[in-house]
Amino acid sequence: MIGASAAFALLWTALSSVSSEPVPYNVAVAADAARVETPADDIGSPDLEAAALTEEQAELMAGDPDWRASARLYHAGGGGATGNDSLGCRPIAMRTVAVDPRVIPRRTKLFIRETVGMRLADGSIHDGYWYASDTGGAIKGEKIDLYTGSGRGSMAQARRLNMRTLTIADAGRFDGCPPAWESAAR
Repeated sequence: MIGASAAFALLWTALSSVSSEPVPYNVAVAADAARVETPADDIGSPDLEAAALTEEQAELMAGDPDWRASARLYHAGGGGATGNDSLGCRPIAMRTVAVDPRVIPRRTKLFIRETVGMRLADGSIHDGYWYASDTGGAIKGEKIDLYTGSGRGSMAQARRLNMRTLTIADAGRFDGCPPAWESAAR
């Protein structure tokens, strides 16, 4: 047990260090000796210079969006998606979108502006096209789930989009299953 004078000294030290003015967050963080800077990672960052837009993409970028939806991310494995999407197709990473079909019809080819120029984990650049081929119990109203691939690590490339409202344009319809990456923008 500490003595009364030691307790008083601790109390005095605590009270005397408290300022009457609040400390701004950036000042407190800058003063934190344990702060560690993380290197900037270009995965998931937009690279619009590398994304040479086609005439169709430029038109979709400039036009009014058909929908605005709050985005979530989902992946295969470990509690994520398993099996086929609601059309019976294998989901395509960074192409398949789960939608509420009362808001965005299934089989709609979507153009999501915020994904144009996004650098993917394999180094390629996203062209902004996604395919509404899945639904989900938690997808109600103006919400979408972007399928990122296999495992939680696949979500890193799109993490900046999670919980954001995205602008979405209707880029047409598709038949069958969503196309693979090689032919998706055609």
